[in-house]
Amino acid sequence: AMLSLVVIGCGTNNKKATNTETNASTDSLKGTTIKVFAAYGGKDKIFSEFEKDTGIKVEYLDMSSGEVLARIRAEKGKPLADVWFGGGVDSFIAAKNDGLLEKYISKEAEKIPAQFKDKDGYWTGISLVTVSFIVNEQVSKEKGIEIPQKWTDLLKPEFKNEVLMSNPSISGTAYTILSGILQTMGKEEGWTFLEELNKNIPYYAKRGSEPPKKAALGEVIVGLAPDTGEKLKAEGYPIASVFPKDGTPWWPSPVAILKGAENLEGAKAFVDWCLSEKGQRVLRDNCPRVPTRE
Repeated sequence: AMLSLVVIGCGTNNKKATNTETNASTDSLKGTTIKVFAAYGGKDKIFSEFEKDTGIKVEYLDMSSGEVLARIRAEKGKPLADVWFGGGVDSFIAAKNDGLLEKYISKEAEKIPAQFKDKDGYWTGISLVTVSFIVNEQVSKEKGIEIPQKWTDLLKPEFKNEVLMSNPSISGTAYTILSGILQTMGKEEGWTFLEELNKNIPYYAKRGSEPPKKAALGEVIVGLAPDTGEKLKAEGYPIASVFPKDGTPWWPSPVAILKGAENLEGAKAFVDWCLSEKGQRVLRDNCPRVPTRE
């Protein structure tokens, strides 16, 4: 049933903000701590800048969105963290439907287009994530394998055990790949394609960040990745980033407050900061994705 989701906008929200839906003041929050489930690149620098700006400290646990969803479902009613930062929007939609998120409409959300946020204010997109092929050019050249340009190229026999993808039941990246394939190819053709692709995948990684790293290290030729790979390239890895010509899946990566957050005001301040012009610049500079705010 989850595969029937289409990642589109949820409409506009013209409701006037109440006192609980305005930007949180950080003056009285300095020295406090928020706990964060995070599935985002450049987290340490991002959280460091947030602390500099607000005085609020961040403790985080790096987890894929599917792992976060499973964990908060299992511990329903018990505050495990204050904020959920980044990941696949499908998991945020499911969490909202399960009553696991806290509604909060930041004033900064006015600057975010309607198609990138929940109409009821339970989550707001902070960036747009595009799926790309991270290809190890060196290994590809050594093995005489042409760099793939389309999804269908990955079905070629020379890519046997050379394509790595994350687990769609855990990773928002892989879920979006499946959803995108089925939306563009249609269910029958899409599932046939996925069954064939499965033959070239040695195993499924737990997190979306693993396949591009394995490709950069030369353990596989192609890693299906949630980013462009610019940071890996800047670090000297011999990789190329390819946006598949027969369809590039994308989704808004959200931020949300978890139900029962112990530091609710600190969580609101974090959402405000992520959506602010300053916060959006920090996110963009430390994790090369398209900001949702212009």
